[in-house]
Parts: sequence; C-alpha cells; structure tokens
Amino acid sequence: MNLEYLSGFGNEFASEALPGALPVGQNSPQKAPYGLYTELFSGTAFTMVRSEARRTWLYRIQPSANHPAFVKLERQLAGGPLGAVTPNRLRWNPLELPSEPTDFIEGLVGMVANCASEKPAGISIYHYRANRSMARVFFNADGELLIVPEQGRLRIATELGVLEVEPLEIVVLPRGLKFRVELLDAQARGYVAENHGAPLRLPDLGPIGSNGLANPRDFLSPVAHYEDLKQPTTLVQKFLGELWACELDHSPLNVVAWHGNNVPYKYDLRRFNTIGTVSFDHPDPSIFTVLTSPTSVHGLANLDFVIFPPRWMVAENTFRPPWFHRNLMNEYMGLIQGVYDAKADGFLPGGASLHSCMSAHGPDGETCTKAINVELAPHKIDNTMAFMFETSQVLRPTQFALECPQLQPAYDACWASLPATFNPNRR
Repeated sequence: MNLEYLSGFGNEFASEALPGALPVGQNSPQKAPYGLYTELFSGTAFTMVRSEARRTWLYRIQPSANHPAFVKLERQLAGGPLGAVTPNRLRWNPLELPSEPTDFIEGLVGMVANCASEKPAGISIYHYRANRSMARVFFNADGELLIVPEQGRLRIATELGVLEVEPLEIVVLPRGLKFRVELLDAQARGYVAENHGAPLRLPDLGPIGSNGLANPRDFLSPVAHYEDLKQPTTLVQKFLGELWACELDHSPLNVVAWHGNNVPYKYDLRRFNTIGTVSFDHPDPSIFTVLTSPTSVHGLANLDFVIFPPRWMVAENTFRPPWFHRNLMNEYMGLIQGVYDAKADGFLPGGASLHSCMSAHGPDGETCTKAINVELAPHKIDNTMAFMFETSQVLRPTQFALECPQLQPAYDACWASLPATFNPNRR
C-alpha cells in the first residue's frame, strides 16, 4: 500500500499494476501505454485553489463513458423519507443482522440527515448490515463515504486498488469512485457517513503543534489493481438519493495505473495519538477529531469524525466523564466496541444516539454519581472505541429511525435518577 498524506493536498501519489503503464512527463499522451484510455477523475471544481484541488488521472482498459442508459431500480435504499421534526434525545439499540441474503447496498439503512442529496453541504448517516459479498459495482454521485465497521471485515475493491478494513479501522471513498464491497467474514455491520460538503481532511493542530492526533503517515491508499474481465457486470449509482443501474459487458474496476490525490484511503483508529489534560478539568472533545469537512465559516465543521479511544485519565480534583453540556453542534454517536465512559448501560456496540442542537446531555445518573464520589487516581479507560459524527446542521431522523423497534422509548430515564444534592448550608 502507498502512504497517503492528507493535509495539504498538493501532494501527488502514483501507482501502476504494469511496468510503464503510467505516462511520464504528461497526463494525456496521444497514445497511452498498453493501449489504455486516459480519464480524469475530478473531486473538486477545476478552478479550486491548488491547496484544495482533488483530482486523479486514470489509465484504464475501458473509459467510464462506455455504458448504456441507467434505469431506476425498483428496490431503493431502506430508511424512507425524513420523519417528523423532534428536538428530543434519541438512542437506538443495534439493528439486527439480516436473515435473507443481503449485500452492502441492500443493507444500507438511512437513519438521519440534515440536507437533501442535491445540496452542496450537509451529511446523511446510514447503518449497514450484510451477509453476502456484492456481485455488482457501486458508485455514489451524492457524496464522499466514510465507512466505520463495527462487526466483520471488508474487502473493498475500487477502481484504484483494493483496501481491506476491519473493526477499529475506517475507510474513506471519494464521491463517484466505483467500488465493490466483499465480506471476509460471514456477516458485517457498521456505520456510514455520506459527506455532501467539502472533502474530509486532517484538522489543523494549532497550539497542539506539529504532532499528535492522527498522523498523516498512517493513512494508506491502495496500489493499482485491475480486472480485465469480459463478463456482464451490473453498475449501480446513487444519484440524488435514488438508485439507478445499467449493465456492462466488462468490469469497471479496470484502472491499470493512476496518479493524483483524489483517492480512497484507510486509517487504523488504534494509531490515534490521544491528547488530554495532565492537570485538571476535562478538555473539549475537539481534541479527539480524526477528520474534518470544513465550511466557509472558519472552525465550523460540516462534519467532524471524532473518536473516544482507550486513554489514561489523570486529571486532579476533576469530574472526569464528559461534562453536562448543550452544544451548537449536532452529535450522532456510535460504539464500535466496549463501553462508552459516559454511559453505564443502554449504549451498545452497533447502537447509536442523537443529541441535536442545544439538546442537554451528558453522563447518566449512575456514571455521574460514581464520578463525583470516586477516590481519584490515575486509571486507564481500556477496551473501548466510541465515535461521533458531529455536524453544524440539525440532523433529522428518517421515518424508519423514528418507528423501528430498536428506538429506545425511555432514553430520557437515564438522567432521571440524578439526585438533588444542593444544600445552601453546606459549601
């Protein structure tokens, strides 16, 4: 695998599956090596400033333009339309794994969104469940995909090569990239954030300095790998929220060489260099940001991907769990493994919670009481990995999310046991 350096985007990466397949000195020669076709894969507008531009030159057996008309599929994505507006805090148990044969596309279920698919900003969040590999190939014209496995390993064959990903790793697939998800285990489950806005990148470190959080060298992109197959292949695309398909007589994963920076990549969350206090008080969750999609307002994210990994807690005279808070941002949390340190029970791996703009939340009653009374000593939160998709626009649950049996009707009760301890005669 090649190393993918995310901050800066001026960096160029290249890979070839056959020696000499990558032209030297120019992008589009009159005759490309091996009789390949040249194609430009643009992830940003042509006139974007150099530091923000994302594009990759592809050298492929058949150009992407070689396809018949797409036809709208009868079976669309699960989840349904957005449901009724609600300001309430919501939490879901894990969705059940399918009993019928289900591939990655069939197993996608829309949970929340804050915009329509045609908007140039915002996010949509899905859960996926699958028990068979895809035989067809898929691309998403509506946004970049951030896939977070919770259960089961995936082999993702893309136009630019193959990435294998397991729980505690993530993978990001650029908007429009063709790919096929194959299962390396009997079944798989996880989360997907569809980013309609600016592509994800590493956050600026600011006063943290030049090191810490996610290290650029730990992001991996694939080496070139092509399929020269003369066999019928179904190509599915998601376009403005709808699934359309056409039939090809070849595999569209036929790129023999490529160079550029609009590429898929994976990252191992266990390599995140966690920053925390060594004196007092619980720091803001922004120090756990792995990737961010910025908006035109500096510091206000279209999407932040934040994790809560194993870490040492050493703060003195401090309420150590996340404090009670109300936030401008909207938080959709998931759990990959273990227990989240702000919830004693009810938040399970594969489950999720939604805390919307200015929705008061924090540790549950049991966690709070324990944190106030525990004798403080250095201890390590271990064998856990929670994460958060955080966005500046309000997330609305889908009709499915509001009606499914996994929605916990008594989520508010986890704060009802907080005792009234105020005593004006005791300081």
